[in-house]
Amino acid sequence: MSRKAHGTLRRSQIITTYGPGALIDLPKHSAIVGGLETWPKPHELQEIVEPRLSQKLTIMTGVPAPRLYAPPAEPSDPRETARGIGAWRFPEWFVVKDEGGGEDRQGSRRLVHRKALDEKGRFEGRGVVATRFVRACPKGHVDDLDWRFFVHGAHGANSPCLRQLWLDERGTSGDLADLVVRCECGQQRSLYEATQLELRPLGTCRGARPWLGRNTNEDCDQPSRLLVRTASNAYFPQAVSVLSLPDHRNVIDSVIGTLWDDLQIVEDAADLKLLKKKPKIAAALAAYSDEEILEAIHARKHGAVNERPVKLVELDALLAAPEGFGDDVPIDPNFHARRLPDRTWRRTKICDGVEAVTQLHRLREVMALVGFTRLEAVMPDINGEYETDVQRAQIAIEPAWFPANENRGEGLFLQLKADAIKAWLERSEVHKRLDGLAKGHARWADERKNKRLFPGGPYVLLHTLSHLLIQSLSLRCGYPASSLRERIYVDPEDRRYGILLYTASSDAEGTLGGLVQQARHFEDHLSQALRTAALCSNDPVCAQHAPGSSMEGRWLHGAACHGCALVAETSCEMRNDYLDRALVVPVLGMPGAAFFRGIE
Repeated sequence: MSRKAHGTLRRSQIITTYGPGALIDLPKHSAIVGGLETWPKPHELQEIVEPRLSQKLTIMTGVPAPRLYAPPAEPSDPRETARGIGAWRFPEWFVVKDEGGGEDRQGSRRLVHRKALDEKGRFEGRGVVATRFVRACPKGHVDDLDWRFFVHGAHGANSPCLRQLWLDERGTSGDLADLVVRCECGQQRSLYEATQLELRPLGTCRGARPWLGRNTNEDCDQPSRLLVRTASNAYFPQAVSVLSLPDHRNVIDSVIGTLWDDLQIVEDAADLKLLKKKPKIAAALAAYSDEEILEAIHARKHGAVNERPVKLVELDALLAAPEGFGDDVPIDPNFHARRLPDRTWRRTKICDGVEAVTQLHRLREVMALVGFTRLEAVMPDINGEYETDVQRAQIAIEPAWFPANENRGEGLFLQLKADAIKAWLERSEVHKRLDGLAKGHARWADERKNKRLFPGGPYVLLHTLSHLLIQSLSLRCGYPASSLRERIYVDPEDRRYGILLYTASSDAEGTLGGLVQQARHFEDHLSQALRTAALCSNDPVCAQHAPGSSMEGRWLHGAACHGCALVAETSCEMRNDYLDRALVVPVLGMPGAAFFRGIE
């Protein structure tokens, strides 16, 4: 597997789309992005310090005190040697760029293995292109199809036929039913049969992990499934993100992180006293007591940290923002939030259910990639947490650090009134609507054997409202809707509910300021969003969609479609699931379940 294929990706794409194990098309080759072993050495990369995220990764993966490093950047000096990420050529089966196989087979092309190609990557003087079909399993394993096994079946395993294979296209649609794999011995089989999972037509998964190099297979008993390597379900990254928050513990953890090469040997107060004889270390730790330092070192080594969900810690900081306009000089360069006085944004009764609006003038988000799946996405829960036993493909043979990306931006935070949500949940119409949504979730979970719990009515309400506001805000804030992102906060135990809408980009110290300033016009945006959502271009079909008895299989949607509530998946934290505008505004046939009922 050669690593001499070159292409360029943005650094942020490595974390969200094309991380280790992703299948990509380069200018001259098809490839699979290599694991962390093919990356530059950590000391050659930019380190990103975010103790709270490192601690969360320790809990998730068991890796003690993992460091975070950004993907290598494009060198600013063209004379400087570029440091890139390795990519292995994959798959190893190709189709020849010609037609043949008989006068009655005008759409036939030969299937050949990489070993049959010459030193120029050609077959008998003809060009080749990588086949678009591979096999995979939900654990992330991916492998070439055993084309000979598929054509001849299990009966040919003892005496395999080695004659030429052909891929016949018997139609113009490109559909699997129009594709036939044929051997010159006379055996043939429709590629559509490869989708009949119960027959295991592609055999059992071999546990292949080509992104980690040769001889890295692991045990796997899953049936191999047909996968189009350029399909959207070929790679689902599992990324964890946190907001950098002003916290005393975070500050001391950051200091410990910068001195970790020295402090990692500290076991007790005597070791710390010895190291403090170095002036540099003593000066850096002067503001902290020995007890605080030893506690932080122990937590970094052993993961003995506060295991509160990521989002609840963020919600604490957002709700603690003081009132003001953000004109004061920020103390923390990563987080600067001020709650707007009511008089600046509240004018009519449409905002009666809204408690507060907060401007985030400065915001830093750090996102790290921990693994991935294929075929089926594994999503975090409503608190941004992955289950500890979740299956994921590893991005390194023995991961000791994780790739991460640092984004800076701005945002606005909306808090709903707890009493208003409590009264809304007590309505009989809301109970009926939520029962239907819960039945749809149960159907979805049963089909996929997924143990994820239904997130509850408040989450669906806030999630849908967030999408509606994104569409309204994008028209006036200066950012396209696809660049706005959301974080939904639901804390039923302490009755706290909020939505953070923000934009963040890498390698940027400032922002346009447009999104922050729209907080002053929040009531106008809310009114616009509610009026637009009351009627969808697909009504009455959209409004009357019943998730629990859906013939379409849209079990996680109520009244929601591409004409009203769905947004770009880069903006949504739940891949456009759990949406129902009937819980937000009155819709056709369901006027009584809306949280906002007085729409002008």
